[in-house]
Amino acid sequence: MTTASAQPANPLEPVLFEVKRTIVGQDMLLERMAVALLSGGHLLVEGVPGLAKTLAVKSVAAAIGGQFQRIQFTPDLVPADLVGTRVYHQHTSEFQTQLGPVFANLVLADEINRAPAKVQSALLEVMQEHQVTIGRETFHVPEPFLVMATQNPIESEGTYPLPEAQVDRFMMKVVVGYPSAAEEHAIVDRALRSPEAGRAMLTPDDLIRMQQQVQDLYVDPSIVDYAVRLVAATRTPGMVGLGELERYVSYGASPRASIALVTGGRALAFLRGRDYVLPHDVTELGLDVLRHRIVLSYQALADDIAAEDVVNQLLLVVPAPEVVLQNR
Repeated sequence: MTTASAQPANPLEPVLFEVKRTIVGQDMLLERMAVALLSGGHLLVEGVPGLAKTLAVKSVAAAIGGQFQRIQFTPDLVPADLVGTRVYHQHTSEFQTQLGPVFANLVLADEINRAPAKVQSALLEVMQEHQVTIGRETFHVPEPFLVMATQNPIESEGTYPLPEAQVDRFMMKVVVGYPSAAEEHAIVDRALRSPEAGRAMLTPDDLIRMQQQVQDLYVDPSIVDYAVRLVAATRTPGMVGLGELERYVSYGASPRASIALVTGGRALAFLRGRDYVLPHDVTELGLDVLRHRIVLSYQALADDIAAEDVVNQLLLVVPAPEVVLQNR
């Protein structure tokens, strides 16, 4: 076996180091953002207010030199506020297209569950197709393109929860927790000083080249089989000896989950300086890829069973393959 010696231990290390000049902690969130960027996926982030979710994506956008747009979702938004619209100019007697804020490299959809379903659908269509049709014209969003949507779990009044079929479009859902006491002390200490301006450590073209390199990483067929078996177990837990979970799961994960596990594992391997994927890469992303794709039954709600509980049990019992990499 050979290692990618010409490749640094973490190709995005300069970007993450620059972000760390602003962000304290949030290592899991930043790593998942890097995985999403390298694999062309999108992130759904859940956490209480004040945990630097917005600052994290702004810092990453600045570090890769990309365009950043923040959209504050409110109940009175309409799809045109996101994607753009055609405006009539009286002086020229012509319609001209004005593009919306989704035309950026990194888009932060803040509190996505505060906008009605038609606005959510407009955003999710852009996420899937990387393009917007206004009138008879089609406009492509700039590449690379990442949408990071946040939602607040402690409020339900005036919110429109994302339907299961739409939340499936997000590659991963990351739950952000409170910082430790030491991290919070550092956060307050930095807040007392003037913030430093972010520096661009990469260009969007550099990131696109990295995405192409990620696609060249070797994925053993047994890794694909492992991802498929893991996702299949969310639909019928009894097939892996967890029949007691059958009554808690109404619907399991879709094939999008299998794709996300493999492509995300490939990006994670690239971040760690390898040119091949290990089963551990898939296992490590399992919770973030699967937690939002499992639809629980009323019995699960009654017994206080969360999707994370189901996924963690599946990760324990679904056997990972023994991958033998020869001549690599």
